[in-house]
Amino acid sequence: MDGLLSIGAILALLLSAGGVIAVLSGRGAVSFRWLLVAAGLVLLNDALLTRVYRVVPDWIGGDWNWQGKLAALAATLALAALPVLGWRASGLTWRQAHLKGPLVVAALYGLLFVGLALAFPNEPADAETLAFQLTMPGLEEEAFYRGLLLLALDRAFTGRVRFLGVDWSWGAALSCALFGLAHAFGVSKGEISFEPLVFALTAGPSLIAVWLRLRTGSLLLPVLMHNLGNAASLLF
Repeated sequence: MDGLLSIGAILALLLSAGGVIAVLSGRGAVSFRWLLVAAGLVLLNDALLTRVYRVVPDWIGGDWNWQGKLAALAATLALAALPVLGWRASGLTWRQAHLKGPLVVAALYGLLFVGLALAFPNEPADAETLAFQLTMPGLEEEAFYRGLLLLALDRAFTGRVRFLGVDWSWGAALSCALFGLAHAFGVSKGEISFEPLVFALTAGPSLIAVWLRLRTGSLLLPVLMHNLGNAASLLF
């Protein structure tokens, strides 16, 4: 029940934000059909990550959520393959555009996390933890939040602002906010919890990932950057 309350609240915030933007921006600024598609994608992703809110048994097992992540990733890839969406439009392509600047940004991001790992070393990780952090977070979360969901939200909000060489929409901002809420917001035993610092540390850096995705047209750098950020403290 707590999981349903949590995702229900997040969806209510998304739809409310869409309504506010529609009122402030005027007629034609919001496609509510695509906004509802985006909301449906968020609900499906959450359901798969949680094994339909713990109804489906964990057949894979282990200390990490392999089953939920793999199911959510498979659904994202399958939906992105639909003609109305498309893998390339979702960033699921090897082709890179305007690569010079993004490579510099990704390298600096990686050096930051390597430096933090060297400055604050952790205990050695077990093989499963290392394997999970080097693969699942970046693959599943980037494919969904910076790929499929970003595409749906970009189609939901028509306004654009050109900044740092890419066209930003309200959809880009909302995709980052939803990513932050997925990590920082929850309902437990009927009580709402929200961690502002966690939200800032997830939603904030995701703006960099969105910029990389929009600038290069690909999710490759965001995935590599995400997994390095997660695993750096385990590797160094």
